[in-house]
Amino acid sequence: MRVRAALFSVLFSFSCLAFAGGSELPLIPLPSKVDQHQGQLLVGPGTTLRVAPSDTAGLRVAHAFSDMLARMGGPSLPVVEGLATPERAAAGASIIVIRLDANARVTSSEGYVLDVSPGEARIVARDESGLYYGAVTLWQLLTANQKGSTFAAPAVHIEDWPQFAWRGLMIDSARHKQSVEEIERILDQMALHKLNTLHWHLTDDQGWRIEIKRYPELTRIGAWRTPPDAGKNGELARYGGYYTQDQIRAVVAYAQARHITIVPELDMPGHAQAAVASYPQFGVTGERPTVSADWGINPYLYNADDNTLHFLQNVLDEVMALFPSRYIHLGGDEAIKDQWNASPAVQAKMRAFGLKNAEQLQSWFMGRLGQYLHDHGRHLIGWDEILEGGVPGDAAVMSWRGTSGVEKAIHAGHDVVVAPDPYLYLDYVQSSRDDETAGRLPVRSLQSVYTFRVAPKGLPPQQAQRILGAQANVWTEHMPSDAHLQHAIFPRLDAVAEIVWTPAGEQNWQSFLTRLSGQLDRYRRQDIHYADSAFAVNIDVSRQQALATGTTTVTLSNQVGGETIRYTVDGTSPDANSPIYKAPFTVKLPTRVRAVTMTNAGQALSQPRERVIDDESLRSVAGNELSACPTPNVDEMRAQPTPDATSMAPVYTINNFDSCRLSNAIPLDGVRSIDVGLARLPRNVALAHDATLIVQRKAATPHGEMELRADRCDGPAFATVPLPDPASSPSTFALKASVPPMHGTHAICVLTTASPHDPYYGVARLQLHTAGTASAKGSP
Repeated sequence: MRVRAALFSVLFSFSCLAFAGGSELPLIPLPSKVDQHQGQLLVGPGTTLRVAPSDTAGLRVAHAFSDMLARMGGPSLPVVEGLATPERAAAGASIIVIRLDANARVTSSEGYVLDVSPGEARIVARDESGLYYGAVTLWQLLTANQKGSTFAAPAVHIEDWPQFAWRGLMIDSARHKQSVEEIERILDQMALHKLNTLHWHLTDDQGWRIEIKRYPELTRIGAWRTPPDAGKNGELARYGGYYTQDQIRAVVAYAQARHITIVPELDMPGHAQAAVASYPQFGVTGERPTVSADWGINPYLYNADDNTLHFLQNVLDEVMALFPSRYIHLGGDEAIKDQWNASPAVQAKMRAFGLKNAEQLQSWFMGRLGQYLHDHGRHLIGWDEILEGGVPGDAAVMSWRGTSGVEKAIHAGHDVVVAPDPYLYLDYVQSSRDDETAGRLPVRSLQSVYTFRVAPKGLPPQQAQRILGAQANVWTEHMPSDAHLQHAIFPRLDAVAEIVWTPAGEQNWQSFLTRLSGQLDRYRRQDIHYADSAFAVNIDVSRQQALATGTTTVTLSNQVGGETIRYTVDGTSPDANSPIYKAPFTVKLPTRVRAVTMTNAGQALSQPRERVIDDESLRSVAGNELSACPTPNVDEMRAQPTPDATSMAPVYTINNFDSCRLSNAIPLDGVRSIDVGLARLPRNVALAHDATLIVQRKAATPHGEMELRADRCDGPAFATVPLPDPASSPSTFALKASVPPMHGTHAICVLTTASPHDPYYGVARLQLHTAGTASAKGSP
């Protein structure tokens, strides 16, 4: 009776709660079909999970569901073998039935039917994966409305199934290695988003991360690299590590329990420098390179002789023993053929096999290994370069160079996974804000991910069936830590989950935003450090107006629009009682504007942002606000001070091809000097043949110069200051440049003269000084 009384007490308190978004159920991805009804289900300490006797699949899912709720602070629900009778359900304690039924009315594999009513929830599916995803949906409904250890879910009927079989995420562990616990944390979130494929990138030029017992040098040597400037400024002398085979088995089992298949990737024939550093006899030249500390495209290839193929087949034997996946990913991307073209032995082999060029040799190479996988009951999958010259008919293609490879692969008779750069590459930054962390540019916002469509428009249905699905890719050159990884993945993973699960016709951006607020709350409760870039408030003012009049108009905005922005101008932190921003407003200098995006119910969707508006700040420009100068080649990234720095800030925006950066127009009346904060960064990006595109500016002094130009980057310099000696100066410093009398507003171009072998110079900040103002002290 005490359980029943407690439940009625909680029922009364829950009856006052509105589910997130009103009519929008707090579910991501959105189910295929939903009907809502009156009433709700309460789940608490008196609830039992029930499965049919001998239903082992249902039993596993029931225990998994109980664990899901317990992790969110709920009770560990007992699991009972034996379906409840109507009399038991009416006695007061709710039940959840999880039942495998070969005749369940579901549309496809992994589909399920969920019925929630007062007192009972039922999940029915034809396969265990369907049961699991039904449990995830119920978990999302319940955890959106929780008080202590009691949860509430609205009465609903849901019929749901995925649109694509391959719903994936690629994690690059070669550039920066994650711990086993961090990988398992990602797997947990993938499962709760109904994603079922982890593509695990384990080898590259910068590291070999998988233990191969027959070839121990792969991890003794190949798993470790020496970073640029190793040992300076407190850096580690070596970076690296690897996963033992026992660790990999444990991760594979962890994934399988969450209905996730792990597809391993060993890159070949290019991106092989770590392997060649370990066993130079399997490279082309026979020379032993170091494990690369440079991102980008390195020149080292595997040899194409029988000994090398035998070596790779032996490696694949151990890989197949660890990973039961149908597909094994063999890379095939970005293999520049210089070493093959320069090798007499390789050229002789090509002539012997009647191969006309190195692209056909790569096809032959990949075909041999693809056949080896086929002979062992597996299938090759590779990046879309494997199409150049042809690959085995049962190979699948992962299209990454835009979307053109999708139709090309289909027309060649191959199944395809859609994973295009830049659309689904989560290593791109999420905003252009100064406080955004490291990553590639341009911006790939939450909305840009959500609005991507997996199947190309106009593709005939019969051809569209060749699309296995899609995945997001997380390359980790700029993600040394778990904090970086979480910031890059979440909440963009929610957008990915919806575009691969929910029918395209049901996908709706505004609906998604409404439902996302509940998901962000779940992230906070699970200690997932998601990026709030989509909701972060931009605080914009007119520099010219403010400096001229002492007042300025403030405009507030965010990426998503339509959400409530609350703000203060009195130095306090904004909350649910602060004014709602409706239109630009005017403030007097000096002032401090703080703003935050909130739901209508007062839940914060971002951290508060602030802007101090005074004379000094108005004459200051953050380096990350500068843009690339007009130039034929732009390849921008936000780089950290060192390649393996684990802090989220500072970061510096650079163009790999040109050191030139350009500000917006700034009032220069009365400005007498400019302090320029600079950071010297390792130039550790291998550009291969594109290195010839780097703009070179001849230096007039031993270590080069910083030049400032007005309006045009190709105009004369109005200030030139020598750069200090890298060997005897700190990596961050400030240079003072005198400014001749100038009037009006002008853009400022900042560039450095240097060779392609010199460090990058990132701009931290420009601080303008008028007559009588003091220069900034110290480093930026």
